[in-house]
Amino acid sequence: MFTGLNAFPLTPLAEQRIDDAAFTGLVERLATAGVDGITALGSTGSYAYFTREERARVARLAVEAAGNVPVVIGVGALRTKHVLELVEDAQDAGASGVLLAPVSYQALTPEDVYGLFEDVTRELSVPLAVYDNPGTTRFTFTDELYQAIAAFPHVASIKIPGVPADPHAASARIAHLRSILPSHVTIGVSGDAFAATGLNAGCDAWYSVIGGILPAPALALIRAAQSGNPNEARETSAHLQPLWDLFGRHGSIRVTAAIAEHLGLVASHSLPLPIRGLDGGDRAAVERVCELLDLAASTSPR
Repeated sequence: MFTGLNAFPLTPLAEQRIDDAAFTGLVERLATAGVDGITALGSTGSYAYFTREERARVARLAVEAAGNVPVVIGVGALRTKHVLELVEDAQDAGASGVLLAPVSYQALTPEDVYGLFEDVTRELSVPLAVYDNPGTTRFTFTDELYQAIAAFPHVASIKIPGVPADPHAASARIAHLRSILPSHVTIGVSGDAFAATGLNAGCDAWYSVIGGILPAPALALIRAAQSGNPNEARETSAHLQPLWDLFGRHGSIRVTAAIAEHLGLVASHSLPLPIRGLDGGDRAAVERVCELLDLAASTSPR
């Protein structure tokens, strides 16, 4: 589950309630498409906006809908106490692993984050992926902190926030991380625009936003990289550049929700308030990209 394509689906809402049927449908599509893992309640899944009860229900739905595909559950929360409760719920639901980001209101120090992972890994019985997402948490891991946290039991993967754009620099970055991390800890690239470069540089996994609603093009990209065809991976990513441009302009969650709504995968206004979806010209731009890239064809999982 911490190698290959790990897809991050939305947690869609209908009238500001979690849409169980739409969420189940998204997860079933991913499983049918053949993704390597599914992470529910990641940032794309809006985990921070839901109650413990809602998150426990989503975890159960994801595990039930995924069949034999491993499911990872996001367990980030402001207090360690609440993280541990979410870990318990995820494990009770049958999750294969958990994903932990250092969520904060008060700015966290490296010592705070080290202590968080120390406390959580002490209570775990499933593998954990370290979620380095400074764009949302406003916390940036150092390599020294990666190395220290990777030494804890159950730590199985680190999701890095992109790689350098230059392929040689990206390869050097991944080689350095491999030199300081235990061999059993995988390295996963995130930031979909960086996926081809990161995978070609040697990342083990792609933690993918677009893979959560459009698994077909995401699988095409990662399978090309895995089979030793870096040019094909780059070309697939270049074809999707209009999507990456929209992500850079509006943020991936708003664009992803607009695509899913346009393609009829989820209901309108699927994001939790106060996050408002794209309207007017911005939504029209997303719809034009959907037509340009023929994304409707990607709603079929195979």
